[in-house]
Amino acid sequence: MRNNSPTDSIQARLDAVRQHIAEAERRHGRPPGAVTLLAVSKAWPAADILAAVEAGQTRFGESYLQEALPKIAALPDKGLEWHFIGPIQSNKTKNIALHFDWVHGVDRLSIAERLSAQRPPHMPPLNVCLQVNVGNEPQKAGVSVKELPVLANAVAALPHLKLRGLMAIPPQADNIEEQRRAFRIVREALERLNGSGLALDTLSMGMSGDMEAAIAEGATLVRIGSAIFGERIT
Repeated sequence: MRNNSPTDSIQARLDAVRQHIAEAERRHGRPPGAVTLLAVSKAWPAADILAAVEAGQTRFGESYLQEALPKIAALPDKGLEWHFIGPIQSNKTKNIALHFDWVHGVDRLSIAERLSAQRPPHMPPLNVCLQVNVGNEPQKAGVSVKELPVLANAVAALPHLKLRGLMAIPPQADNIEEQRRAFRIVREALERLNGSGLALDTLSMGMSGDMEAAIAEGATLVRIGSAIFGERIT
């Protein structure tokens, strides 16, 4: 059930988010258009996604495979880009490899190997971001910064995958400087990987509550849900 978010307001919500991104780019010296908006559509029906499509949005993030597949099937031929942003279970890799363009939560070589093996050769390589557990939080998925180089080089060598960059969900912090500190760790990790010979171009970091800090620290993709689709109530 949606909390006061009619589909005709999605255009206004998207416009406001886009304006916020553009203003943050200007404030922090980022080039115009440097930050891509990923609309997190998990838990929202295909009708709301279609409303966002009609408002010019083409990139959508889903976390629950059983919800995502019917929505993907309901919106064919729209030129949409689908990102899987949830935890990845081994028994879900085949359908993720078949139906998504991007995967943001890879943190184990075994999962990457399954995605590579199950990505059909006739399809473009599956774009992959490695999830970094920047706060070393035991309840969160992700590889540590220390272990990142070994995993990154192993994933980069797999066929049918294209390692694009890093994804992170830092510990919650209300202070923008604390938020920036966490995102800075991720940016610097990506810079070190590129300095070692990789060619990564994506920092998937920043959500509704910390988007400003993420953009300040180099995010190239922000994942925004409630600010576009509204809050859900049960």
